[in-house]
Amino acid sequence: MIHAFIPQASTFAGDIDFVIDLIFWLVLPFFLLSEFCIFWFVAKFRHKEGGKAQYITGEKAHETKWVTWPHFLILAFDVLIIYFAVGVWYDVKQQLPEADRTVRVIGQQWAWTFVHPGPDGELDTPDDIELNDELHLEDGVTYHYQLQSRDVLHSFSIPAFRLKQDAVPGRTITGWFTPNRVGEYDFQCAEMCGVGHGLMVARTYVHSPEDYKVWLAEHGGVASLSPTAN
Repeated sequence: MIHAFIPQASTFAGDIDFVIDLIFWLVLPFFLLSEFCIFWFVAKFRHKEGGKAQYITGEKAHETKWVTWPHFLILAFDVLIIYFAVGVWYDVKQQLPEADRTVRVIGQQWAWTFVHPGPDGELDTPDDIELNDELHLEDGVTYHYQLQSRDVLHSFSIPAFRLKQDAVPGRTITGWFTPNRVGEYDFQCAEMCGVGHGLMVARTYVHSPEDYKVWLAEHGGVASLSPTAN
């Protein structure tokens, strides 16, 4: 359901949405049932003149079953959710596929700096392209990101990618994503990082292979890019 409001713009976005939807549909019947019971009990057992409250200890089998049976059912649902969630977590966070290219993402109060590989396809070379608040990617290319912070905790978040990773000062955190939908997407800091936190936004541009070559030529010269360049 989330994709009806926020597009799925990375290869693992659909997997994450599946887990969220699974939780929603499993929880929804219990939520509706509990709300119905609350209002029904309020109406049925409302105060009446001359009525005497009944004291229930909850020790009898016909009383405890109303707690025990739903409890075991919820535990079974928890196991199901954990099974799928751990699988997605492993694919997204623990498994690092081979990178076609690498970008560096640097957070600071209150802006983002992105270091893109230039025509040679590698970082830390003279043709690197450094931009503020603009991340440019090629559709269908697997990227590793090197996430850093220059001051305090920040959080690298691209909702359309279903990607969120905290940036910790003094550490370089490596993760990955593969854009699979051309377009422009919001990029934000999702960690309270100071008075300018709300202004710490950027844009992610996912280009088609042809448009990416044009963008690269405009910023870094003519290049014959190979998707396997790191």
